[in-house]
Amino acid sequence: MKSVSNKFSGGILSLLLLGVILVAANAITAKLRIRADLTAEKLYTLSTGSRAILGELQEPVTLKYFFSRSSGDVDVFVKTYATQVENLLREYVRAGGGKVTLEVHNPEPDSDAEEWAQKYGIEPQMVGMDVPPMYFGLAAASADGQTELSIPGFSPRTESTLEYDITRMITRVANPQKPIIGVLSTLPVLGAAQDPMAMMGGRQQPQQRPWYAFQELKRDVDLREVDPAAESIDPDIKALVVIHPKELAPATLYAIDQFVLRGGHLVVFVDSLSLHDAMHSQQNQMMMMGGPSFSSTLDPLFAAWGVNFESQRIVADMGNPTMLNGPSGPEQNPTFLSLGRESFASDPLVSQWGSIIMPFAGAFTFAPTDGLTFTPLIKSSESAAFVDMMTAQFGAKSIRAQFVADKVRHVLAARLEGQFKTAFPDGAPENEADDDAEGDAADKTAATGKHLTSGKSAVLLFADSDMLQDDVCVRVNQMFPGFAIPQVISDNINLFVSTVEQASGDSHLLAVRSRGRTIRPYTVVDNLEKKAQIAFLDKEKELENRLNETRMKLNELQSQKSDGQQRFVLSPEQQNAIAGFREDELKFRRDLKEVRRSLNRGKERLGIWIKTLNIAAVPLIVGLFGIFRIAGRRS
Repeated sequence: MKSVSNKFSGGILSLLLLGVILVAANAITAKLRIRADLTAEKLYTLSTGSRAILGELQEPVTLKYFFSRSSGDVDVFVKTYATQVENLLREYVRAGGGKVTLEVHNPEPDSDAEEWAQKYGIEPQMVGMDVPPMYFGLAAASADGQTELSIPGFSPRTESTLEYDITRMITRVANPQKPIIGVLSTLPVLGAAQDPMAMMGGRQQPQQRPWYAFQELKRDVDLREVDPAAESIDPDIKALVVIHPKELAPATLYAIDQFVLRGGHLVVFVDSLSLHDAMHSQQNQMMMMGGPSFSSTLDPLFAAWGVNFESQRIVADMGNPTMLNGPSGPEQNPTFLSLGRESFASDPLVSQWGSIIMPFAGAFTFAPTDGLTFTPLIKSSESAAFVDMMTAQFGAKSIRAQFVADKVRHVLAARLEGQFKTAFPDGAPENEADDDAEGDAADKTAATGKHLTSGKSAVLLFADSDMLQDDVCVRVNQMFPGFAIPQVISDNINLFVSTVEQASGDSHLLAVRSRGRTIRPYTVVDNLEKKAQIAFLDKEKELENRLNETRMKLNELQSQKSDGQQRFVLSPEQQNAIAGFREDELKFRRDLKEVRRSLNRGKERLGIWIKTLNIAAVPLIVGLFGIFRIAGRRS
C-alpha cells in the first residue's frame, strides 16, 4: 500500500515539475528571436521584396491596426483572419529594424479608438441588424504626421494580396512625393485639341477629353506627355507608359531602349487590332480591302528581349467570351475576351481582380534569353485559338464555323525583368531626313548620355490597348447636360492604375509575392468538373454538327422537288432523315446525361474517401500504435 502511495506522490511531483519546466521554457524562448514558419504557404514569412523595402526605410513609419476584437457579433472566421493580419504586422515590426512601430486598437462603440478609426478613414462594416459596426483596417503615418494613408478594410477574400497592400502603403508613406510618369501614345489617351478645319468640314472628331483610365491615374501621379516622335526620354521620368506604339521611328525606339537600360520601368500596351484606331481613322473603310494596318508592336526591342508578339492574328477564346450584339442578335463573341480569376496568375498585381475585358487581343511568346525572366500574368483558357483579322470581323458565327482549339493557354499579359540588352548595338540610329546625319547622332548621344548596351529593369506587357478605352472600362450615365457619372463595368482601370503604381514605385515591390490562402480550394473536385465540362462541350458540338448535317440533307432533298405544291409535303426520304436525326438526338442527350452522372459519381467517390480518412484514420493510427506498443512490451 505504501509503495502505491509513493508511486502516486511521485507521479504528481513529476507533473508539477514538468509544468514548471514548460513555464520556464516559454518565458525564456519568448524573448528569443527563434521563429519557424511551418505553414505550407509561408503565411507568416515576409517576402524578400518586403524585407528589402523595410531595410531601406529612412524615416520611421507607424502602423495603426484597428479591429473590433471585443465584439461578440463578429464571425469567428473573421477573428481568426484578424489574428493572422496582426501576426503579419508584427513581422513587419521585427523586419523594420526599429523603423516600424505597431499600435493595436480595439474601437469599441463611442470610444476614442472609434473616433481615431473614423479619422484615418477605416470604414465601418455592418455585421447585423441593430448591432454596432465592426472596424477592421490599417492606417500608416510618417514620423512628422504629414503623410497618412490607410487600408479602409481587410477581407479574407483579398488574403493573397495582403502583404503587397501593406508593403505598398508603407512605401508610399515613406516616399510621399508623386512620381513622374511619361505617356507615349499614338492614340489621344490624354485628350486632343479640336481641329477647326475638321469641324468646318463636318467630319466626326475623336474623343477630346482624356480617357477615364488616365483621369484616374492622374490622381496619384504626375503625368507627362511624351511625343510619339521623341528622340529622348527625360531622366526624371520614373516609368514610361506606351500605348499602341504604331510605326514608331527608329530614333524613338532607341530612346525607349536607352530608357529601359538606364533602369526606367516600361509599361507597354500593344495591339493586334486597335478598335479605337480603326474607328477613328479616315481610312477605316479600307481595312476590309487590305488598307492600313491597325496593329502595333515594339520591334526591334521585343526581338532583342526574346519576346514575340502575334500582331497579325487575334486570340479567340471559347472559354472567356463576351455577350455582344451581333448581326442576328445577341451572341457570345470569343474574340472580345471577358477574363475571370481562373485566367490570372497568383501574382499580387492581377490576383486581386475579378473581371478584365480585352477586345481583339494578340498574344506573347518568349524565347529564353540570358538574364531575363518572363512571368505570365494573364492567360486565355485552353479552349482558345488564333483567328485571322477577316474572320474576327464577321462575328461569332463565322469564328465558330472554323474554330479548332489549340489547347494552349496564350499569354495576354506578362512581366519581363532582369538584365536587358540593347536592340541597337551600333548606337543611335541615324536620322535619314537630316543631311548631317553623323553630327545629328553625335548631338543626340551627347544629349541623352552615354550609349548603354545593357541594364537592369522591368517591363510589363499587355497584348491589347483597347482595354483602356472608356467603352470597355466604364458606362457613362448622363444625369443631365454637362454632368456625367462614370460607372465601372470592369477592373481594367484598377489593373492599369496598379500596374503603373508598381512600375513607378520601389523596384523591390516587384519581388513582393502573392500570399497563400488559409482556405484551400477543392482542386481535385474542380479538375473533375473541368474535365466533365470539356467532355460535355465536345458532345454538344458533335450534336450541333449532326444537326447541321441533317438540315443540309433536308434542304437538298427539298430542292430536288419541282412542283411548288409538293415542296411542303414531306417525302419518305425526308421522313426517314428526320426520324434518324431524332433517334441520334435522343442518343446524344443520353450521352450528355451520362457525362453528368459520371461527374457526380466521381465527386461522390471522392467524398466517401475523404470522410473515411477523416473518421477512421486517427483511430486506426492510435490502434496500430497500441498494438505495436503491447507487442514490444511483451517481447
